[in-house]
Amino acid sequence: MAFTPTALNLPPYPFKITLKENQHFIFDEVRKKHLVLTPEEWVRQHFIHYLIRDKKFPRSLIQIEGGLSLNQLQKRTDIVIFNTAGERIMVIECKAPAVKISQGVFDQAARYNSVHQAKWLVVTNGLKHCYAQIDHEASKFLFFEELPEYGML
Repeated sequence: MAFTPTALNLPPYPFKITLKENQHFIFDEVRKKHLVLTPEEWVRQHFIHYLIRDKKFPRSLIQIEGGLSLNQLQKRTDIVIFNTAGERIMVIECKAPAVKISQGVFDQAARYNSVHQAKWLVVTNGLKHCYAQIDHEASKFLFFEELPEYGML
C-alpha cells in the first residue's frame, strides 16, 4: 500500500515525487537519488529541506543514514551534521508522523549519540520536534523551542 503524504509541522517544499510500478519515490537532493516514499522518509526529506533552506545548514555537511556500531550491533543514524572541521555537531532522529515522540524515542537517539558525542540532539516525527543541546561532561540536556541557524551553533 502506498504512503499518502500528509501535512507536517514544517514548511512545505517543492519535492520531486514520482510513481513507478505503483510505488511512490521522492528525490533526495543530498544523496542525489530517488528513494521509496515512506512516512519516515517524508519526515526526513522535509527536515533536510528545513535545515538547508530555513536554517542555512550547508548541504555538504549533512550525512544521511550513516552507520554506527552500538553494543556490537550495527545501527543507523538518520541524519548527522558536521562542522567545517569534520566534527559531528548534531544527531537527528526522524520518525514517522504516527510515532509518538516519547522518552523512549529520545533515549534511543541519545544512545546513538553516545557513539557520535554530538553537542546537539534532535528528534522529530514531523509534527513534534525536540531540540536539545548536550553537556556531555555534566550529562545534562538543555532543551530549546526552536533550532538555531547553523551559524549560531
